Amino acid sequence: MKLNRRKFLKVGVAGSLAVTAAPLGASSYLTTLEPTPTEVEGPFYPVQAQKDKDFDLTRIEGVKGVASGKPVFIEGLVVDTSSNPVEDVTIDLWQANAAGRYRHPHDTNPTPLDPHFQGWAIVPSGVKGEFRFKTVLPGAYPASREWIRPPHIHFKVSKKGYVELITQMYFPGHELNETDLLLQRKNKQDQELMISTRIKEDPETYQFRIVIQKA
Repeated sequence: MKLNRRKFLKVGVAGSLAVTAAPLGASSYLTTLEPTPTEVEGPFYPVQAQKDKDFDLTRIEGVKGVASGKPVFIEGLVVDTSSNPVEDVTIDLWQANAAGRYRHPHDTNPTPLDPHFQGWAIVPSGVKGEFRFKTVLPGAYPASREWIRPPHIHFKVSKKGYVELITQMYFPGHELNETDLLLQRKNKQDQELMISTRIKEDPETYQFRIVIQKA
């Protein structure tokens, strides 16, 4: 059964993000925050219509079963460069399944599709700029013969009056982060802004702050 969105946000974000959000803003209120680094959209932005695009990617409405892989929660905060929370932002996100395969007709990865994995979600930020979703840890996959992409999640963040942001979120401590051609072309500061923070072990939960600019 799908989680109620209001309960999902209240239980998750209020429980842990509320504790960590204040220091994020308080520690940098004297300076302008750097916007989250941009990244290419990539070839697998969803192109096939689907009804279910909610915050629980581990289940598909009307389909029995749960997605394979390690369940993880992502808790986020959207702020502007002055550290002010930005509400009602549209957060469009997509990722590979636990085996490293996208729900996209152009993905030629021979690993199997997961019929229970949603793969794509569109969620809004709340009145405090917070958002939360449940997914599975995305699998690594070959971008070429020499290049294996580490687990990551794509984000497209938009709101009228702000510059649209396309970026990718990485997971801390993964060995493939050190050899990823996209991440490694960023400087160290930008890399840190694109790597999430693990804030809870059970359930496994990561936090990701997104900084957007006014247009």
